[in-house]
Amino acid sequence: MTNSGRRIRILVAKPGLDGHDRGARVIARAFRDAGFEVVYTGLHQTPEQIVAAALQEDVDLIGLSVLSGAHMYLFKRVLELLKASKADDVMVIGGGIIPEEDVPKLKKLGIKEIFLPGASLDIIVGWVKDNVKPRC
Repeated sequence: MTNSGRRIRILVAKPGLDGHDRGARVIARAFRDAGFEVVYTGLHQTPEQIVAAALQEDVDLIGLSVLSGAHMYLFKRVLELLKASKADDVMVIGGGIIPEEDVPKLKKLGIKEIFLPGASLDIIVGWVKDNVKPRC
């Protein structure tokens, strides 16, 4: 619970054709166990579906998990759609198999943080607690 009385709401999403969601399910559970409200979209979501779900669920944060190598396109498209929907105050973080050289490029686009393989659940949850506030 935050000072506003509303728990942080997080959408965990698996964009694209990547069919491996173990990591996304693990992080969704860690977020839930930390006291956040969590929505998990499931596999094979388009950026349009992810943003529509984020708007419908009134989330504060979207966590994208990509293992397929399509992170540059998919993350950028989610940010573009949030901006077009006047919801660019929804924070976006990412994780998965992302080359280290792409991290600064993704942050320049507007991704707030990237968690690479090996990042601990405590570090990720701590980052959310320190950086995300409910939007309303």
